Amino acid sequence: MAFWRKMLFPFALVFILGLLLASIKINALLLGQGWGLLAPVIIIMALVLLYWGFEQGRVSSREVAVIAMLGTIAAVGRVPFAALPNIQPATFMVIISGFVFGPRAGFMAGSTAALVSNFFLGQGPWTPWQMFAWGLAGTSAGVMGIIFPRAGKKVMTVFSFLWGYLFGCIMNLWTWTGFVHPLNWQSFVATYAASFWFDTFHATGNAAFYLLFGPSFVKILQRFRRKLEVTLLPVIEGDKNAAL
Repeated sequence: MAFWRKMLFPFALVFILGLLLASIKINALLLGQGWGLLAPVIIIMALVLLYWGFEQGRVSSREVAVIAMLGTIAAVGRVPFAALPNIQPATFMVIISGFVFGPRAGFMAGSTAALVSNFFLGQGPWTPWQMFAWGLAGTSAGVMGIIFPRAGKKVMTVFSFLWGYLFGCIMNLWTWTGFVHPLNWQSFVATYAASFWFDTFHATGNAAFYLLFGPSFVKILQRFRRKLEVTLLPVIEGDKNAAL
């Protein structure tokens, strides 16, 4: 039961992603070019529902404080690297946060990092897409931590590298739907090809950050997580009678 509770956020994000992709077919049948407006509406509604689900869930004040801290660290880490083409530690930090603290914390840390850092770098229609993309990166890392809790340095480096391209794919979807006409497979491929080198810089930066700092950061966060855990001890019958 605990496993399925932890997997609730990943399943919700997979459903949202499927809905987003299915709306392409709806666009082709009914809406013409209107998918450029439909896609942001789906993303924003999804973020609102996911934040509402988090707020309604059983979340301790300690967990909220940890998520806020992780999101802020990722956001602050992004700002100094803004001048470099897609080389930033934010993705790497979000992935580690999700891997250690789980899918829900990973999503909240990732989406919070995008929102907070854009107060310094500039808010815009790209913000919900960045929140969704980084949230998905944190969630997928949380799933990795559940299924492969002993994933080593090599595995997580490759995972971080791949997320450089996956993040680019999601953001390219925003560019394609918002600024490209017509929406067809030719323009889709051209949009992705145009960002290939930027996505490669992002992926390489993620891998380099994890190789240099990943294992030590994971150990620090795991030690911090253990301090936050509360273990309920069973009551022994003799102790119970003594208490009475």
